Formats: sequence, C-alpha cells, structure tokens
Amino acid sequence: MRKTQLALLTLGATVLAGFVTITPAAARDYPWCAQGGEYDYPGECAYSTYEQCQASVSGRLLYCGPNPMVAYGQAPQPQPRPHRRARPIAPY
Repeated sequence: MRKTQLALLTLGATVLAGFVTITPAAARDYPWCAQGGEYDYPGECAYSTYEQCQASVSGRLLYCGPNPMVAYGQAPQPQPRPHRRARPIAPY
C-alpha cells in the first residue's frame, strides 16, 4: 500500500512539473488578411505574403487586404524570451 501511494505521489509530481514548464504559444499577427464575404472586419489574418492570401481567396469572392493591426502599428510588441540556463554536464 505504501509503495502504491509513493508511486502515485511521484507520478502526480511529475505531471505537475510538466505543466509548470509548458510555455504559452506565441501569438503572431500576419500582415495579410482575406476580407469580404463571410468574414467580418478585419477578416482572416493568417497569411505571411500577399501571394499566399491571393491563392487562398481565389474563387471564393474574397479579396486580400493588409492586416490593420500590423499596418497601423497596433500590433502588440513581442515578449522577450526568457533566458534558459544550460544544465552543467558532469564529466565522466
């Protein structure tokens, strides 16, 4: 019974430690948006290049326009990445 409790406690601590080290995904504002049709303003802003946007809207009665968050300087500033310290390697 004691070994089972210790194993569950160890497993729980490992899972908790895994959740603590997960960092959130970085949001990215893409410069081009598919606009019109079924999309509200500013549209579907998921394109890095104008050509990608054009390929996506082709045949869909949509058009490409600049992402206003990027074009007018309203995009949030990227957060600096935390410095990760390397673990020292013990010589063998």
